[in-house]
Parts: sequence; C-alpha cells; structure tokens
Amino acid sequence: MKRKYILPLFLLFQILFLKIIAFFPEVVEQYYSNGLYVFISKISRITLGKIPFSIGDVLYGILILYLLKSIWKARKTWKLQWKNNVLQILGVLSVAYFLFHFLWAMNYYRQPLFEKMKIERDYTDADLLDFTKKLIAKTNEIQSQITKNDSLKVVFPYSNEQVFEMNLNGYKTLSSQYVFFEYTNPSIKKSLFSLPLTYMGFGGYLNPFTNEAQVNYLMPMYNSPTTSCHEMAHQMGFASESECNFIGFLASVKNENPYFQYSGYSFALRYCLGNWYARDEKVYDQLLKTIHPGILKNYQESEDFWRQYDTFIDKGFHIFYDNFLKMNQQKDGMEGYSKFVNLMVNYYMGKDL
Repeated sequence: MKRKYILPLFLLFQILFLKIIAFFPEVVEQYYSNGLYVFISKISRITLGKIPFSIGDVLYGILILYLLKSIWKARKTWKLQWKNNVLQILGVLSVAYFLFHFLWAMNYYRQPLFEKMKIERDYTDADLLDFTKKLIAKTNEIQSQITKNDSLKVVFPYSNEQVFEMNLNGYKTLSSQYVFFEYTNPSIKKSLFSLPLTYMGFGGYLNPFTNEAQVNYLMPMYNSPTTSCHEMAHQMGFASESECNFIGFLASVKNENPYFQYSGYSFALRYCLGNWYARDEKVYDQLLKTIHPGILKNYQESEDFWRQYDTFIDKGFHIFYDNFLKMNQQKDGMEGYSKFVNLMVNYYMGKDL
C-alpha cells in the first residue's frame, strides 16, 4: 500500500472505532476519563499553566496562516493534482482527528453526569416553577446584599486574573462533596481571540490540544466566574455543554464570595426564565415582576453587549457548532447549553438553595 493512503484509511478506522466505543461509556469512563486523560491533562496544565498568555491561541494563529499559505500555493495546481491534494487534506485531518480525541474529546463518550451523581432526568412544570421562584428569591437576596439597593446593577470589583484564582475556592468546596470535581493545576487564560469569540457569540472555549481554558475578557465581568468555571469543567474531562453549565453553576454558588454566588445564581435564573418564556409567556411575565430591577439591568447589560456584535458571523458559526456537537454525542446541539436546567431542578428537588 502506498504511504499516501495510510493516513486517510486511518481516519476511516478512527470513525468506525468511535461509532463502536459509543456503546461502552463505562469503559471510556474507567480507562480514559478517569485514567489516561487524568495523566494527559495534568501534564498539559502543569507545562503550560504558568505561561501568562495562551499557547493554544498562538498555535491556532500559526495554523491559520499556514493553511492560507498552502491554499494560495495550491490554487494553480489544484485541478491537475486534485487527487494528491485531497489525500493530503485527509491525511492532515486524520492526524488532527486523532490528537483531538486522544488529548480530550474521548470524553464525549463517557458516562453521563446524571448517572454519576444519581440525579433524575424528568421534572414537572410545578417542579420548575418552584425552583425558579427559589432562584429569584436567592438572586434577589444576594443582589441586595451586594448593592444595598434593589434598583442598582451589580458592578463586579475583580479582574479576570483574580476571578481565575478565586474560582478555586468554589471548586474546593464542591470537591469536598463530590471528589470527581476536584480541580488541580490551573491553566485558565484570557483568550487572545476574544474579539473573534465575541463576534462568534461565545464567552470562552477549551483548547483540546493544550488543555488551556480560554475566557473572553471583553464580556461583562459579572459573567466571568460562571463562564470560567464552565471551561474549567471541560478541563476536568466533562465534554457535555449542559453538564459544564451545571458544574460551572455549582462551583460559582459554592464559592463564599457573594459576587461569585451572584454570577452563578443570575446565570441559572436567566436560563430558567428562558425556559418559561418558551413554555408559558404569562408565567414568564409574572415571574419577571418579582425580580429586582438591578438584576434586570445586569441582564440588559449583557444583552446590549452581545447585540452590538450580532452579525451573520455568529449565526453561521452557531450553525456550524450546533452540527459539530451533534456529531460528537450531543444530540441536542446548541440547545444542550440550556439542558442543564434539568440537572439543576432535579439536583435541588426538596433542597434549599
């Protein structure tokens, strides 16, 4: 067999392997997520965590320039050498696909979090309404505690760097209850691509090749704790967006700092309100009247920020990412971000916030 066919065939083998391994989440959980991945992620974060800028972003920048250069060089010979060019592209994709899954993405196939935490999956409208009212009361309470005035929005007093460090307190408390949420060897950084991320409509991302948690430093600061805790959950090997939203929420509200608690509770409340808006607008309007004006001002602050960058770019990228998630064991796609409401409602069933 000619060497140029080996990597494209390896890509096919990888796809078939992942189709099969999807039926064995317990195997992935034991041998990859709680085995090989723990070692890989620790090495990556220890090696790169102390570097003050994002190595992953730099590598992505170099890769983009290289691809543009390669496309430009091949433009005249594409028709004559199309077969070799296609094989070369498939070869590069094969290597990237392997590294993507070996270094992080096998976690897409692990055991679901609701099974690990023994959380039910279903709930009634009455359950959701009860939980939403509890969230409103708790968020109102913390907003008043911080501002001393229910009409003032919360102004976040910390920098991103301080947030990254203080997030560890929340994870420490959370891991004392659930050992699988233990977080060590921080590698959380402000993304060099924060402006492009903003146009794409994202608050952060995990670089699967360097295991660096990237945070969009341009977004309103009161969102930073929950967003960065979400990306830290990805670093721990949780691939599902709904699960990382849930873990990010828990790590924020378990923090002793009221600003971090506000970030978590206001984040969760916004998703519950969105859920009610889709279910019953009358209930949504009634709930809205019970929320402090200061909280609504923070929501408006976020909405105004994202609206100014609302273009065809974020719509196109969301379509792409929606399909990407569906191809990687997340059948709900982008809607999966809001599915963590299921986890929250059932986790707090019969409990106080």
